[in-house]
Amino acid sequence: MLHTAKNHMHASAYRAGGAALFLAAAVILGALGFQYLGGLAPCPLCLEQRYAYYAGVPALFLALVLLAAERPRPAALVFMLVAVGFLANAALGTYHVGVEWKFWPGPQTCSGTAVEPLGSGSGGVLGSLSNTHVVRCDEIPWQFLGLSLAGWNVVASLMLAACASSAALKALRS
Repeated sequence: MLHTAKNHMHASAYRAGGAALFLAAAVILGALGFQYLGGLAPCPLCLEQRYAYYAGVPALFLALVLLAAERPRPAALVFMLVAVGFLANAALGTYHVGVEWKFWPGPQTCSGTAVEPLGSGSGGVLGSLSNTHVVRCDEIPWQFLGLSLAGWNVVASLMLAACASSAALKALRS
């Protein structure tokens, strides 16, 4: 196979898109791991921030398939849609961080969500009350290097938007 500038840009777009797919999958798997293995129940805003990943992972896969099928323009469109989705998700994450730091109030659903632990029997209304705990959007249950999970989502979403944008531009040039 001849190594041409077109082939190089095509491969470069594929690498950028593949990096975005890998990062998006790792982030959502990490969030699910925190929830199901670590016992860290998500608040309503956390659940909303996952939508970008649930849509982004299959969309990134589709864009990579389009690139492999020598369809760079449709792939670029999908990459750009993913980039816009992750920019919106970064904005939602920033809003969530502001709620956590009490810069502004969160939505009414963030005043607390009753979550019943897995495997607990209801035992009627009183048993249900004693077995539930409230997950609030305005509290930080876990941090690393000064950032909450919402803060790390902002970082990841911005990185994903950059990778997807880069893949789109490189796909258009190929």
